[in-house]
Amino acid sequence: MKYAFIKEHTEYHEVRKLCCILKVSTSGYYDWKARSESKRSKHNRYLLKEIVRVHEESKQIYGSIKTWKAINAQGIKCGKNQIARLRKANGIESKRRRRFKVTTKSKNVKHIAPNRLNQYFHSSQANKVWVGDVTFIATRSGWLYLAILLDLYSRKVIGWSMSNRNDQHLVLNALNMAMQRRMPSPGLVHHTDRGSVYSSDEYRNRLAVRGCVSSMSRSGNCYDNAVAESFFSSLKNELTYKNIFKTRDQARSEIFKYIEIFYNRKRIHQSLNYLTPEQFERQTVPN
Repeated sequence: MKYAFIKEHTEYHEVRKLCCILKVSTSGYYDWKARSESKRSKHNRYLLKEIVRVHEESKQIYGSIKTWKAINAQGIKCGKNQIARLRKANGIESKRRRRFKVTTKSKNVKHIAPNRLNQYFHSSQANKVWVGDVTFIATRSGWLYLAILLDLYSRKVIGWSMSNRNDQHLVLNALNMAMQRRMPSPGLVHHTDRGSVYSSDEYRNRLAVRGCVSSMSRSGNCYDNAVAESFFSSLKNELTYKNIFKTRDQARSEIFKYIEIFYNRKRIHQSLNYLTPEQFERQTVPN
């Protein structure tokens, strides 16, 4: 690997200096260069290109195991230790995540539903449990609010809405999208925090008309809605923390692409046996 590094950087530095820094002999380097490249070396070079590709396509958040799974899914044979070794040797690391924060407050809430999930974030079928939440995205034009609804079965974002205001219209638009897309049967459990937008009469009536069962987190306990919070953590670590949006429209466009193109259809999840939400539903939900 040292000789390969020297070869890649001879355009910018003298061979003698590179050999001295890496503590290898100049004659050894030239002997290595004169020999034909081994099959193993060629395969490692090919794998490294695939690792870099997956690293960029995953927004630099995959670790060694997810990278290995993604490469294997393309029909490329390799070992997870081999992938880990190549990543380490070439300084390829996943970005560290920031912990999520509570973003909504529940003062003076009239109607509080019981917590029916109790941190049990599993569902055996689609459209049995949905979880929702609201967050805010910074732009140079002001805050942009995002409301989402996730199907707990596949972790797929099934409804979303963006607005300049955090009001009941924001969450109702996300709910309407989810309802139109999924057409759930009565008995669906709808879980959120105790935010006032979710406890409004109009929102509660909309749920009641469709036969949904309301569930809410305990006061101030973000872990009661950890799946929705985790999605926002992913969104911010993988998109918004590394971008400065000049306008709300720019943020809307990038968030749309993140949700519908990347997260739902490209981002693999360990909890889904390293499938994307879209792949998981196609394999398990009948048409």
